[in-house]
Amino acid sequence: MSAIETALAPMADPLREKLAASRLPLFINGESVAGSGEPLEVTDPSTGMQLAMTSAATVEDVNLAVSAARKAFESGLWAEFTPAQRQRALHRFADALEENLEELATLEALNCGKPFNVARFGELPMGIEILRYHAGWATKLNGETREISLPGTWHAYTLRQPLGVAGLIVPWNVPFTIAMSKIAPALAAGCTVVLKPAELTPLTAVRLAQIAFESGIPAGVLNVVQGLGPVAGQALADHPDVDKVSFTGSTAVGKRLLASAAGNLKRLSLELGGKSPVVIYPDADLAKAIPGAAMSIFANSGQVCAAGSRLYVHEDVADQVIEGIANFAKNMKIGPGLESTTQLGPLVSEMQRDRVLGYIAAGVADGAELVTGGERLEGEGFFVQPTVLKNVSPEMSVAKEEIFGPVLSVSTFSDEDSLADVLRRANDNDYGLNSIIFSQDISKALMFAKKIQAGNVRVNTGSGMDANMPFGGFKQSGWGHENGREGIEAYTSLKSVTVKID
Repeated sequence: MSAIETALAPMADPLREKLAASRLPLFINGESVAGSGEPLEVTDPSTGMQLAMTSAATVEDVNLAVSAARKAFESGLWAEFTPAQRQRALHRFADALEENLEELATLEALNCGKPFNVARFGELPMGIEILRYHAGWATKLNGETREISLPGTWHAYTLRQPLGVAGLIVPWNVPFTIAMSKIAPALAAGCTVVLKPAELTPLTAVRLAQIAFESGIPAGVLNVVQGLGPVAGQALADHPDVDKVSFTGSTAVGKRLLASAAGNLKRLSLELGGKSPVVIYPDADLAKAIPGAAMSIFANSGQVCAAGSRLYVHEDVADQVIEGIANFAKNMKIGPGLESTTQLGPLVSEMQRDRVLGYIAAGVADGAELVTGGERLEGEGFFVQPTVLKNVSPEMSVAKEEIFGPVLSVSTFSDEDSLADVLRRANDNDYGLNSIIFSQDISKALMFAKKIQAGNVRVNTGSGMDANMPFGGFKQSGWGHENGREGIEAYTSLKSVTVKID
């Protein structure tokens, strides 16, 4: 490790040594447990080398974790906590995470290859803020009294109560923050949790569960069972004692979970794929639109479900915008996550790198013009240059399918195209997760927001996620929402009570 890496993340070397020395355990009922499945290799995507070996959960391991969560929900200490006690426990958990932030950020950078500064000062603090936000909801969930029209005198009210055991399945692109966006509302509502992280990126999941227990979250409340999706994930989704499954990942897997939910009709939340449109009009502030559009696709190496991967730009400014985004891409510093100057890290695996390169090759073969990028970086690690393709037509795979890499597909429109025409092109996709418009015409922007078939709309910015704003998709981008009131109420059931007074 270079001196600059050591200065940036002084815990990296000790953590590498610790990870290499022993197998990463499962965490069940307050204890580190050796999984009974075959061990799995965890790779550092910046080098392509083994980082750790991790236990893999079997069906039996998942059964143990669900049993612990069920006991903690029904008869353990967690069931006896008042809302205020839950709130204080979650704030202590958040305090403990902040005390271990340097370690967690280093683990995330090693495991995902993402820039350390992005993890340390962006994603992980956001995840902790999500936990604090939901801690506040623990004391604010409520039913209400209702006036009813039955004969006689009645007292009628609703009760909002925790669902029970929540099975949470998270992906590899933003492991800590996505996990926290599910753990926080589940625990705040009074549920208990079995978390299944992606087998590629389990490091922060196991550590945060250990920290939760150390901070006073009772045994069995937060369990972690890393392992293969078809084994551990499927067992969790099928389990009759799991009352809800929240899944973030591919649309194909999300569809398969529908059958799993049918067994006991468990609640199901799905945050799935995206192919989000970005629209730039000639009246836009291009000094904001160009970097905004660029970062909407290149951030996290394009491994973002809400990435702005389809750009529709007016022909009057198309050359300027495409050149600006291409220059932005060319000037991005690509490198390992622990390099202080890195802006764009590797893709998570060799398979993902090859998948992205295959899409780029298919786009060029179909007639798209390669403006910049399109190549893997020679040497170790799973790096792909940020890529811009123009003259992309709607039938091309790069325009229709989620690539999950730093690849932008560009098309143009003209004065002859009405807003309805632009919306028709933007909506012509199976997905509907995110959308972005850059325009100084507020009427146009608001009409776009009303008519776009997407669960999230950004106006004159590529960002805008906040713990108080619900996040979810339309069409094949999913069911349900995370964050906001809607996100925590998804972990509750509503009960109607009617009392005959006379």
